Amino acid sequence: MAQTSTLKQLAQILNMSISTVSRALKNHPDIAEKTKQKVRELAASLEYEPNAYAIQLRTNVSNVLGIMIPTITNFFYDTFIASVEEEARKAGYSLLIMQSGESSELELNNLKLLKKNRISGLFVAVTKENNDISAFEKLEEQNIPVVYIDRVPHADNCNKICLADTESATMAAHALIQHNKKNILALFGYPNLTITEKRLAAFTQTINEYAPKTKVHCRFPDQTKAAKKETSHFLNAQQKPDAIFCMGDQILMGAMQALYEKQIDIPTQTAVISISNGFIPTLFKPTITYIETSGQKLGKYAFKRMMECLNGDTSFKEIVVPSILVQGQSL
Repeated sequence: MAQTSTLKQLAQILNMSISTVSRALKNHPDIAEKTKQKVRELAASLEYEPNAYAIQLRTNVSNVLGIMIPTITNFFYDTFIASVEEEARKAGYSLLIMQSGESSELELNNLKLLKKNRISGLFVAVTKENNDISAFEKLEEQNIPVVYIDRVPHADNCNKICLADTESATMAAHALIQHNKKNILALFGYPNLTITEKRLAAFTQTINEYAPKTKVHCRFPDQTKAAKKETSHFLNAQQKPDAIFCMGDQILMGAMQALYEKQIDIPTQTAVISISNGFIPTLFKPTITYIETSGQKLGKYAFKRMMECLNGDTSFKEIVVPSILVQGQSL
């Protein structure tokens, strides 16, 4: 929809120069208060709004921040976006949100669109395919800060806001050990992601150190459907797992579908523990014990770091969002 009024139209109606009207709207000290009041009243009555795109072209600066994530249908990323949006609104920024769909090609295409829209900064969770962050490094070279969230690259020379992956998996392992579980099915995600690597290493090392006789069957289903298939396979075995560890909510949903279909009693026959954003575990009966990894908290930390970067901090930091154990009835 076309803008209903322009500076030129305001100037013509008031019989003033465009520069006078512009300075009056900006509360310039050289403009008399009476003149400012007349300009403001007319601008309000005509619903005048500054042309944000024109301002961006003139100043080469925008109040738009980009977010690029694998999918917005994931509840974790949904809460992250809501958290960032709340903070951005308070600071006078708006958001441009893109989905990579787990495609590095789409990720690069989205990045071009974000650059064309002159974003001031970018939050990104890299795709499972992406081991090359050179395209994002070019943004940094153009003074557009990049803050990696959740799925972060291996590189050290970047800003990373991570969940407490090592701590979360360690806490889950200790909870299973305390409940004397001896035959555990451990379901992880994409094996090449840093988030998976950290959780896998912490979980298996903790079990090996504190309960070396415990059997751990590690599998790597990518999403809900694959998690259901892996779980069903192990539930059909002669010696069923007495516990299932799920690395995230999508995996948890698949595992629970299989447990319900097989009519496995939780936790008497098989216990369940997950790393989770917190909402999905409450949907099941019994409720699932989980290690909280909060998208809402991640958003707060990430936005704070972005503001530091936009205000001139050129250092690189890795910030870890702490986790807590939330007790359900599944152990």
